Amino acid sequence: MKEFSTYKKDDVIFLLKDISDMIVEEDNMTREKKIQSGTHYSEMIPIEYQVSDEYLNLYRTKLKENKEKLAFAIGVMSEKILKRHDKNVVLVSLARAGTPIGILAKRYIKQRYNLDLPHYTISIIRDRGIDINAIKYIINKHKDSSKIQFIDGWTGKGTIANELKKACDELEGIFNMKFDSSLAVLADPCGYSNVYGIREDFLIPSACLNSTVSGLVSRTVLRDDLIGKDDFHGAKFYKELKYVDESNNYLDTISACFKNEYQNIDETMKDWTEDIITKVGNCDVKNIKQKYDIEDVNFIKPGVGETTRVLLRRIPYKILVDDLNNQKLKHILILAKEKNVEVEEFDFKAYSCCGIIKNMKDV
Repeated sequence: MKEFSTYKKDDVIFLLKDISDMIVEEDNMTREKKIQSGTHYSEMIPIEYQVSDEYLNLYRTKLKENKEKLAFAIGVMSEKILKRHDKNVVLVSLARAGTPIGILAKRYIKQRYNLDLPHYTISIIRDRGIDINAIKYIINKHKDSSKIQFIDGWTGKGTIANELKKACDELEGIFNMKFDSSLAVLADPCGYSNVYGIREDFLIPSACLNSTVSGLVSRTVLRDDLIGKDDFHGAKFYKELKYVDESNNYLDTISACFKNEYQNIDETMKDWTEDIITKVGNCDVKNIKQKYDIEDVNFIKPGVGETTRVLLRRIPYKILVDDLNNQKLKHILILAKEKNVEVEEFDFKAYSCCGIIKNMKDV
C-alpha cells in the first residue's frame, strides 16, 4: 500500500483519498480572497508555512513544559470515553487536529488497560458535513461494535461540535442506527464538549505546527473534480517534509508521561458522572463581534488553537490576548510579530486569545 502519513498503522487508519499529485497549494492571500468571494475553504489547501527556528524552538520548549499536563488531559478524556462506552467502542478522530489526539487516546487505553481499540481518522467539513463513505466503511468493518466515539483536538467556538450534531442526525436517517454526537476533545475552553480532558484554553503543541505534527497530512479537501461519489474526502501527503517531521516524537513524548499521571487522573475521575455543555465561549464571541463590528462570525477564531491557525493559514486583521505579558501565548506573539499583525488586550471570559481574520473588502 502506498505510504500516506508518517504515523504507524498500529496508531491510526486513514480513511482519506490520497490526492497528493492532484492538487496544488495556494498562498494565504489567494485563498483568503477566494474564500471571501464564495469558494469553500475545503476546495483548496494552503502552502505549508515553514516556521522560523525561534518558533520551532519555542514549540519544543512548550512540548517539554506541557507534556505532563497533556498526558493528564488525554488520560481524563480517555477514561471518560471508557466510562461512557465500556470496551465496545471505535475511536474516530476528525482530521486533522483530532488525529494526534485520537492516537494518544488509543495509546493510553492500550498502555493502561491492554485494550487495543480500533482507531480511524476521517474528514468533517464545516457546512459540508461528515464523510459518509468513511462512516459506511467503519460500520461495515465493525458490525459487532455499537458505538463510535468522535474525537477532535479542541473546541474553538463550537463549529465542528455543531457540525457533528447535524451529521449524526443525518447519519441516523441513512443507516437507521443511533450515533453519539458527543465530541471528545483534549481541551474545551468554549464549553461545547461533554467528554473533555481539560477546560483550560492552553497551548496544545499540535496546534503550533501544520502537517509536521499531523503525520505530514494536509487538511482535508472536498472538490467535485477530485472526489467521486464513492471516494473518501481527500488530503495530500507532504513526503518532502519528512526531514522536519515532529509527528511521532510529539506522540512518544506525551505517551511516556501517562504512567506518572495515573494517580492524578484517578483522583479527577473519582466522582465524575457527566460533563455539562455550557457554551460559555458564546459570550466572548458575541462581545468581539460587537466591539469590532464584525459581520461574519466565521472571521472570529477564538482560543489558542484557532488563533494559531489564523496566523499560520489565514490573513489576520488583529490578534486579541487576555494579557500582553502572558508567557503562555509567547508563540502567538512571535508569529504576530513575524507577520506584522497588531495585538490588543481584550477582557475574555472563556478564552485566553482570539484571531480575527481580515475582511478582504478592506484590503
